[in-house]
Amino acid sequence: MTQKTGASADLAWLLDDLVARVREVEHGIVLSTDGLLLAGSQGLRVEDAEHLSAVASGLQSLARGVGERFQGGSIRQTIVEMKSAYLLVTVAGQGACLAVLCSGDADVGLVAYEMAMLVVRVGQYLTSPARTTIDRAALDRATGSEVRR
Repeated sequence: MTQKTGASADLAWLLDDLVARVREVEHGIVLSTDGLLLAGSQGLRVEDAEHLSAVASGLQSLARGVGERFQGGSIRQTIVEMKSAYLLVTVAGQGACLAVLCSGDADVGLVAYEMAMLVVRVGQYLTSPARTTIDRAALDRATGSEVRR
């Protein structure tokens, strides 16, 4: 990831710490629930972090749909088990998620616990404000063109 400032740098530092402390964790990101990448751990290319953010957001959305449709309640965590890796995604404050990729031999319970502890310790940093709708007239004035609908 590229150099960050402010809250993004703080989140990146926390993600780097998680990767360093938990041997099996390879990468971590914080994202908004609509898929916007907020921060990523060191060693993860921006393109990969953005792709992971979109995937994690989609998984959480699908899981939320199942919970609503079948009265399962709110989503706590989504886990994808692959042949040689795991992807864990958890709710991290209002409008945000924490996602980590870890090795296939990971102790998933330990990784999930460490993720939960990170969310508890820094929940206020992990909240992502909701995006507002676009004022199309203001956008037209600012860009000098009409946005097609």
